[in-house]
Amino acid sequence: MQEARRSFLLDAARFTAATTAGLGFSASTAAAGPAYPFSLGVASGSPLPNAVILWTRILHDPLNAGSTPALALTVRWEVAEDEAFRKVVARGSATAAPALAHSVHVDATGLQPDRWYWYRFMLGDAVSPVGRTRTAPAPDAMPSMLKLAVASCQHWEFGHYAAHRHIAAAAPDLVAFLGDYIYEWGPYQLRHPPRAVRSDESFTLAEYRARYAQYKSDPDLQAAHRAAPWIVTWDDHEVANDYAGDVDERLAEDFATRRAAAYQAFYEHMPLRLPIPRAGFGALRMHQRYDWGRLARFHVLDDRSQRAPLACSKPGRGGSNVVLARACAELRDPKRSMLGAQQETWLAQGLSASKARWNILAQQTLMAQSSGMPLQAPGDGRFWTDGWDGYPAARRRLLDTVAKSGARNPLVLSGDVHTFYAAELRRDFDRPVSKSNPVIAAELCGTSITSSSRPQARIQENVGRNPHILYGRSDRRGYMLLEVTPDATQAHFMALDEVRDAGSKQARIAAFNIEDGAPAIRQTGTP
Repeated sequence: MQEARRSFLLDAARFTAATTAGLGFSASTAAAGPAYPFSLGVASGSPLPNAVILWTRILHDPLNAGSTPALALTVRWEVAEDEAFRKVVARGSATAAPALAHSVHVDATGLQPDRWYWYRFMLGDAVSPVGRTRTAPAPDAMPSMLKLAVASCQHWEFGHYAAHRHIAAAAPDLVAFLGDYIYEWGPYQLRHPPRAVRSDESFTLAEYRARYAQYKSDPDLQAAHRAAPWIVTWDDHEVANDYAGDVDERLAEDFATRRAAAYQAFYEHMPLRLPIPRAGFGALRMHQRYDWGRLARFHVLDDRSQRAPLACSKPGRGGSNVVLARACAELRDPKRSMLGAQQETWLAQGLSASKARWNILAQQTLMAQSSGMPLQAPGDGRFWTDGWDGYPAARRRLLDTVAKSGARNPLVLSGDVHTFYAAELRRDFDRPVSKSNPVIAAELCGTSITSSSRPQARIQENVGRNPHILYGRSDRRGYMLLEVTPDATQAHFMALDEVRDAGSKQARIAAFNIEDGAPAIRQTGTP
């Protein structure tokens, strides 16, 4: 069974072999031209014990929205227990409406817990690629293992998506994507360029839709979506660099309109189980919670839409800055929040009520303090204001909430900074670990799928200055692969040999173990 599963996913990584043989619309036809309506593939996500969201978008030409008629289209769908669809267990139809870019979100219900399914869509005689998905375990079940892939930050301009090909081949049970699914700038083109070109920034709904279509045209990204269900959250580049709440770098008066357009495009292109707010997409709330039986609870956070404006921005600008803590009084304002009061309350309630063995905070950016200079005094240091270091009171409040909740095995997953990190989180990073200042949670931060990072020498200096950061590696792109069991979580840092090579091989560059009941991280492996 395991070999069959792996064989399917390896085949799925090859786009031209994506469609099921004998379905009346062959793989070669699918790749041949603009008439094929499923050019962006399929996806699934937001798994529950009895349901999963199935996604596609009807678009005949990825960079020509006008290639699809501005009419409501009826799309048929099927879910089966086998890849050949001999035993179909659910079917129906859904409307692909122009108002939502002909995207389709099907909540396929009535499924059995903790099992794999195959799904597909049909429009006329055209049949989509076949995706594989799975439901979450029953609420009272204790699975023996969850294999989880964690990824973020996939700027089209900075390399190929070979990491997604490897994610598909790894056959995970679930993929968590932690933000920067798209970047808001770069030429609209269907080939990854040899170098980045800063042009064509997205501002309107049509432009964000085109950006998602560009990214989702990639065959390796499509393969990763077909391999397993995803849970997703956003970061800044789904809208604009370093935005905070309703403030962007430009301090643009019409930023709320741009943000609402970007949020709508995000919703249209993700397998999300979220209601569309009556107030419009500008009011979309991204935080979500998913249980994997009693093994894991995912608290999926949104640290963008509700956060306070960034501290001590440069004159006449919004966005991030690098500041000395002693020179930026805003950093010490206890009212500033990364999550907003409503989400902070929601998280506290979800942690306190959790009966899960592992409580996983899936969120955007490095939570561990990372001072860019040796500390001269407690609270001193040089900090980048867009990350949690720009919201130290909110971070302390969150860690206090985690500690007081009694939630078992809190584990923070992070992205954004394009660097592999392993760290131990405590309330006061300026004091050593003690009974009064214990390790509260472990943190695992993944590097980027493609996006570039700082030189490794600088990361090594930072690790040396911040003893709670146990590992840092910025010179490789890739993803994290976690094996979560009742007794321990094993994390593998998987790195590409060369991100500019579409056929790049990968290697495990580090591995870490976190045991049940002990948030300390132990490095267990290197290449």
